[in-house]
Amino acid sequence: MVYPILAGCLFAELGYGQVWRKLTAGLTGLDLTEPSSGTLRQARQRLGSTPLRASSDLLRGPAVTTATHAVRWRGLLVTAIDGTTMSVADAEAVRVRYRRQRGNHGGAGYPALRLSVLLTCGTRSIVDAVFGPLGTSELDQARTLARSLAAGMLLLADRNYAAADLIQTLVATRADLLIRCKNGRRLPVTRRYHDGSWLSTVGAARVRVVDAQISVRTVDGVRAGGYRLVTTLLDPRTHPVGELIKLYHRRWEVETVYLEIKSSILGGRVLRARTPDGIDQEVYALLVVYQILRTAMTDATDSRPGTSPDRASFTGPRTQRRPTQLQSHHSRRYHHKDLLTIHPL
Repeated sequence: MVYPILAGCLFAELGYGQVWRKLTAGLTGLDLTEPSSGTLRQARQRLGSTPLRASSDLLRGPAVTTATHAVRWRGLLVTAIDGTTMSVADAEAVRVRYRRQRGNHGGAGYPALRLSVLLTCGTRSIVDAVFGPLGTSELDQARTLARSLAAGMLLLADRNYAAADLIQTLVATRADLLIRCKNGRRLPVTRRYHDGSWLSTVGAARVRVVDAQISVRTVDGVRAGGYRLVTTLLDPRTHPVGELIKLYHRRWEVETVYLEIKSSILGGRVLRARTPDGIDQEVYALLVVYQILRTAMTDATDSRPGTSPDRASFTGPRTQRRPTQLQSHHSRRYHHKDLLTIHPL
């Protein structure tokens, strides 16, 4: 049953009976029994979520790649963290755990869950993931994901993760941090550096503060804005301010992961499971499928010398013989490194 559940992620528009027929289409001539939809549902319920969770735990982690320049910066493994929401079936059993999101004109149409991932930039492989009801905040989930951080890693995160207590939790893992914070946040100046950055503290953590003006050119014009970053990389000689600002832009790779899971794999569809345990099973299956595809893409780019793994994306239809293609350009929405202009302040 694990195979039909994984295949169900790739063919989200089909019922499990149709998925089963796709899986067995090449076995013509054999005396096969075709299970009914009810039989497949009962088999999924008996299986539960534990085997899919074990598979996800087995596969998660940085993908092996020869393109170390794409995943490491000055010896540090570059990672990013962020959260998203996913719509689930509006079934009575589901609503016991998952509620609808709030809106200006009442609740949203479907209940939703919150998913947070920690990934490796470059290969966009999932290092760890956690999901649950909307009542669990992204910061709470980040505290759980801190279990997978360690010395030698550099974590990129947006300003939602700049809370002092969370920074203290992340620093305790011995990983380094590069996190955006609000421009108006008052941070004491302990020492100023020649590059314009300064030494400060967030709670009990010593940080270096970097201010920059960033401009991005797109087909819609130029957009500019100020960024304030805090980092535990305190030495301006070994970790130049200009490189840190450019590096932070890679945080957007986590948005691409969610785009690939929610739009490319699921096709924007609501999760099909109609019980809480079924949702657990389906989400773990999605994580397994994503990780397998991303690993295959990394292997494909490694077979082409000089090709960075972040050039691989979900661009081909699932019915093609080759399920993935290599892009020669980046998505305009998420990857505009070549159009980025930075000015340290």
